[in-house]
Amino acid sequence: MKVFLDLMWFFKQEKKSYTIGIVLLLFVAFLQLVPPKIVGYMVDAIRADELTAKGLWTWVAVLIVSALLMYILRYFWRIMIFGSAVKLSRLLRNRLYQHFTNMTSSFFQRRRVGDLMAHATNDLQAIQQTAGSGILTLVDSLATGGFVIIAMAATISWKLTLIALLPMPFMAVLTSYYGTLLHKRFHKAQEAFSALNDKTQESVSGIKVIKTFGQEKEDIEDFRKQSEDVVQKNISVAKVDSLFDPTISIIVGISFFLSVTFGARFVMHGDLTIGELVAFTTYLGLLIWPMLAFGWLFNIVERGRASYDRVSQLLSEDIEIKNIDDPIKERPTGNIEFNVSAFSYPNEDEPALKDIHFTLNKGETLGIVGKTGAGKTTLLKALLREFEGYEGTIEFGGHSIKEYEMTKLREAFGYVPQDHFLFSATIAENIAFTDPLASREEIEKAASLAYIHDDILAFTDGYETVVGERGVSLSGGQKQRISIARALLMEPEVLILDDSLSAVDAKTEETILHSLRTERQQKTTIITAHRLSAIQHANLILVLESGKVVEKGTHDELMREDGWYKEMFLRQQLEELVEHGG
Repeated sequence: MKVFLDLMWFFKQEKKSYTIGIVLLLFVAFLQLVPPKIVGYMVDAIRADELTAKGLWTWVAVLIVSALLMYILRYFWRIMIFGSAVKLSRLLRNRLYQHFTNMTSSFFQRRRVGDLMAHATNDLQAIQQTAGSGILTLVDSLATGGFVIIAMAATISWKLTLIALLPMPFMAVLTSYYGTLLHKRFHKAQEAFSALNDKTQESVSGIKVIKTFGQEKEDIEDFRKQSEDVVQKNISVAKVDSLFDPTISIIVGISFFLSVTFGARFVMHGDLTIGELVAFTTYLGLLIWPMLAFGWLFNIVERGRASYDRVSQLLSEDIEIKNIDDPIKERPTGNIEFNVSAFSYPNEDEPALKDIHFTLNKGETLGIVGKTGAGKTTLLKALLREFEGYEGTIEFGGHSIKEYEMTKLREAFGYVPQDHFLFSATIAENIAFTDPLASREEIEKAASLAYIHDDILAFTDGYETVVGERGVSLSGGQKQRISIARALLMEPEVLILDDSLSAVDAKTEETILHSLRTERQQKTTIITAHRLSAIQHANLILVLESGKVVEKGTHDELMREDGWYKEMFLRQQLEELVEHGG
């Protein structure tokens, strides 16, 4: 029952609803005692030939009134208890979602999407059931069982009640043992479901790759194996779950046998009347539900405890990057001073950046080039404060980036990453993601700057074209340019293009860069690229190799050196010349 203690914070928060619901449940449990007693009175009255028509209709009226009251009270306790359980699910779901949005990139490197989805669906459903059906079952089984036992002992025979309850300790021991097994197995079943979620999400997202390489059969077989694992682990849970009802039924059967056997002897000796024995066995019948409910309670509680442990563990993960006390609540602007002697990713010993020092004045363009894995994106992530733990300082507008409130710092950057994510919405909605209140004119202006406006108009529905999940219906170049338009719409202080022109041709690239130079004369731009023509116009160019700056300067300065930049630039120029038949 530990999960109820864990959820006590919520029960206190919703104490009014739960108190009303529990009180109504107690009234219903008490009203259930009325019919058996009336049946006992009527049996004795019939046996003594004392039942009159008036008496019969009186008892019938009492039964009808009690039934109507139970109907009404059950309706309201369901609203109070189950309604509160739904609130708990909503509260935890919101907490999870907020927690996800506050976590850094390293968190999502450790956690897979399918696992996070399983926490937000199956686990929350199990917790909701604990706060709803679990509370109902706990209170109802204890109240009904307690009232029935008291009624049996106080109004009929305490001796026969004691005899009927002799098998109950065995039920308590067995259901407790089943509950422990159920907790362990359900935890494994939830983990298997998370793995299947991961597999499904990855396969659907990568369906084009799977089809391109003809791996459909292998992928289906892998899915079948994981699905079979989920089935087997849930069958393992069901095997324990299926032990509750037979065990309880046997215990109840033994109680009935003892009650009828000893009750008959009491009747023969004059200690009980026939009507009292009928009432007693009817009460004993009412005990079947509390007993079954008690077994079901273990099932619900152990599932809820396993799920709550998983969700709590997720929520307990510390947010690695937080606002300092009293941060600067203004959008940063000005020069960028980058002085980092070393930076390593979490749990990595080898530095990803070493001795990176440069100054980027406001309104200038910085070009960052180098081989794949040289540290270009890592430098940007450090600037965006996606990771910390570096030795040195990164300043923006004369203040460390750590001094700014996170939301204000991020507002200053318009980041276009290598992986262009588009939502399953219209093109206009995707561009307006950074400013949902933007007018159509502003959206079209941003699209024109990104050189995608004419392409959009060529679509059947224009800006109202739904692009599909992750922009599946668009080409790589179109997705890149829509992502650039989205970043431009917010008019950032610093526009970051992280190899965001790789899927467009040289002419389109030049058109986009010319638009940016014209429109963003007073704004800073940072461009990483493999095609050096994209950063040829930059005020400062950094050449990275293994996380170090090996060359630094303008295009003309670097061309006067016999380094990697000059060699690569001339090679790319030659390749372009050959492509055009030179």
